[in-house]
Amino acid sequence: MHALTGRAATALTRPDLPWAARWQELAAVVAGLSELVLAGPGARVVAQELAELLVDAVPRHRPHRARLTELVDRVVDLHAVACADDPAAPEELARWLLHLQTGFAEPPEVRLAPYAAALGAQGLERYRSWAVERFERLPVIGFGRTGRYDRERWALLRVVEELAEHTGDVDLQVLVLTRDLSSGWHYLRVATVLRDAGRSEEAVQWVERGVVATRGRGSAGPLVDLGVDECLRVGWAERAVGLRLRVLLEHPTAQAWHRLRVLAAGTVGWPGVRERAVAALARDGDLPEWVSEPAPDAGG
Repeated sequence: MHALTGRAATALTRPDLPWAARWQELAAVVAGLSELVLAGPGARVVAQELAELLVDAVPRHRPHRARLTELVDRVVDLHAVACADDPAAPEELARWLLHLQTGFAEPPEVRLAPYAAALGAQGLERYRSWAVERFERLPVIGFGRTGRYDRERWALLRVVEELAEHTGDVDLQVLVLTRDLSSGWHYLRVATVLRDAGRSEEAVQWVERGVVATRGRGSAGPLVDLGVDECLRVGWAERAVGLRLRVLLEHPTAQAWHRLRVLAAGTVGWPGVRERAVAALARDGDLPEWVSEPAPDAGG
């Protein structure tokens, strides 16, 4: 253990000292680390020791949690600078960054940008591989269920979210979002990300899944609006009508019937769609009164 780390450990374990004195010593230790980093190679390992010591101390000193967290953030920043001058092996750095963010009760949030050069392509790939492997093992929170966001889930969620933002990887964004499908709004977020990325087929598939999960209720409205708009944009008129028809059959209402007939009249033609809709609705019993409404013209 380096002398700076030893001083910090002593300050954290001296209940006989008033906190003001202990804080002053901890601040002096971090200042000493800053000087060590500026002096050149050799500070990286010390910064790692000190970061782990302080992160571990945060939950044990809850009245001082905020100030300790600030120190942790400062030490992590200094560690990133030290890595730029004296980089560890890329895989070693990737492993340590994941450990720091997932191996403690209250881990820090680490930004990858300051570590980009030290990680390089090899380190970032290993970091991604290990993070995704662990994240994919988390259970999906199904529709209507309340997920249990324990420490590991929160930690891995932050790691993969930051990784997705750093790399701009749409697949990682989707991976994050699809681990929680507890409501229709989550399906909408997935479909929106895919639509914005120009991946229309996948976006509409997630709309279709969302309609089935929600049974045409609640957030199914904006979800299907997105799907219909995207289908019409790329020329899938039949599929757009199919979405409206599915909502109607999942949750028959006058509004769903009206929106279906307006869309069909302006695209593929209402008579044939009406016939399919009536036949499907009749299988469940008497037809609602709104089925007998006159068909709209093509301008709907």
